[in-house]
Amino acid sequence: MEAPLADESPKKVELGVYQRPEDAPKITATEMIAAILSLVWLAMTAGYFLIVGTGTSEGGFDSIRFVMMIIAIFMPVAMIWVGALAVRASVTMREESRRLQAAISAMRQSYLSGQQGGGSNATVEKKLEEIAAAQRKTESTLATFTSIRPGQTPAEDKLAIPAPALIEEQASLALGTPSESLAPPLSVADFIKAMNFPETAEDKEGFRALRRALSDRKVSQLIHAAQDVLTLLSQDGIYMDDLRPDRAKPEIWRRFAKGERGHAVASLGGVRDRSSLALASARMKQDAIFRDAVHHFLRKFDKTFAEFEQTATDEEIAALSDCRTARAFMLLGRVTGTFD
Repeated sequence: MEAPLADESPKKVELGVYQRPEDAPKITATEMIAAILSLVWLAMTAGYFLIVGTGTSEGGFDSIRFVMMIIAIFMPVAMIWVGALAVRASVTMREESRRLQAAISAMRQSYLSGQQGGGSNATVEKKLEEIAAAQRKTESTLATFTSIRPGQTPAEDKLAIPAPALIEEQASLALGTPSESLAPPLSVADFIKAMNFPETAEDKEGFRALRRALSDRKVSQLIHAAQDVLTLLSQDGIYMDDLRPDRAKPEIWRRFAKGERGHAVASLGGVRDRSSLALASARMKQDAIFRDAVHHFLRKFDKTFAEFEQTATDEEIAALSDCRTARAFMLLGRVTGTFD
């Protein structure tokens, strides 16, 4: 039969970093020394007044002399105890500092061991990211169900800009037309990828879509405008990957493309990051170059999206609304009052 461990006593349990242990001594050696010094001093002053001070008691009561005597007696005692309390406070602070350092070291070791073993914090964060990704995928899937049409053309084969607009442009081409105007029409899939820009330097598919989008005259203007505002926003530490805007339904985007403004499309301004909104708003007021770039970008996005919406499905609009260019449009549109 095992004997109970002494460390399991409730008196040994520490409830917090700054809690004093219950087994700490109530009276320390410093306080004992202070008490002895106080008694010695009081004994010395009493002996002085009993032996030496008897001859000075002639005359009436002198209040000033009485106050000076009180100060002379008790001031050293007060100084002794002030010093004793200061020493005790210093010892207490050193002890608390040691305990705090031990707690920090334990937390650090726990964090490092958690990192090495795939710690719980990383697991929780990964789970949250997976839940958020699943939620976005579910919303996109729901948008797909609301726009299913018989014989729907895949996004890889469907044109991003409606055919009538392309025919009108091709009819106006003259001799000496640049080679980019004769490039094949841009598909919806490439258009959406180009609006999101390549993820990394190794994103070959993203760069391929971006090159094809830049060969389209209208889309290339929007891409250049988006690149300008994204670069300017990054100078203030505003990055589209950090934004998590509220997703608006595809029907709200369609209303905006049809020209509706105000409360009907207010949900498009789903960016809630206060710091990004404040920084962008302040720069709009102070930087004329930034202001011109923003207005140019908003016009290009408005015009291009109005043409894209004519043949796009709800799924394709939902995918476009989640790209970096659309997030910049939501942020800057809210800053400029486009959705008011």
